[in-house]
Amino acid sequence: MIQRTWNIDHGPLRGFYRDRDAGWVFGVCAGIADRFNLNLGAVRIIAVISLCLCFWLTAAIYLGATVLIREKPLVYSGSDTEYDFWRHRRDHWRHL
Repeated sequence: MIQRTWNIDHGPLRGFYRDRDAGWVFGVCAGIADRFNLNLGAVRIIAVISLCLCFWLTAAIYLGATVLIREKPLVYSGSDTEYDFWRHRRDHWRHL
């Protein structure tokens, strides 16, 4: 499991997400590569080949995946003390 998919509060992220950070357009290929532990370049090559062979079907599936798949939540990867500090500030602002 790669570091980006680990959440301090809830453990590993489960499910299928679009990864906008590693993606080019909407992050669908990056999400597929991350979910199934595939090479991102290979997934992109397959998507481009599929786009050349069946343009409308591939475009419809890609846009459908963009609408239906949630975006990957932000995951903090810094120190625990800094995370606790900002979490305390977030909780403080919620109560105001």
